[in-house]
Amino acid sequence: MGSPPPGATRDPGLQPERTRLAWRRTTLTYTVVAVLAGRQVIRGDVTVAGVVAAALSVLVWLAFLWVAHGRMVALDTAEPRALPVGAGVAAVVCVVCLAAFGVGVL
Repeated sequence: MGSPPPGATRDPGLQPERTRLAWRRTTLTYTVVAVLAGRQVIRGDVTVAGVVAAALSVLVWLAFLWVAHGRMVALDTAEPRALPVGAGVAAVVCVVCLAAFGVGVL
């Protein structure tokens, strides 16, 4: 396929909606993991390091919500802009931190 002719408008179709739904699913999954970490702490089956890891996972969850919300808002426009590099790096760091803190809670 060649590139579109100059001056042609881009028709994104349903791709932005699918991407927005993927961000929502990821956010929901992240929320469930954070709630389960909190539940583990409340039940008392965790050490002090686990409590710290659960608290840090909540902070990282809030950071991920901020990044995801910004991306979902950006996808609501007629011509969504590309994901900024900083936001992509922040999302990846949040997910990696969640995995590390999950190990700390266990």
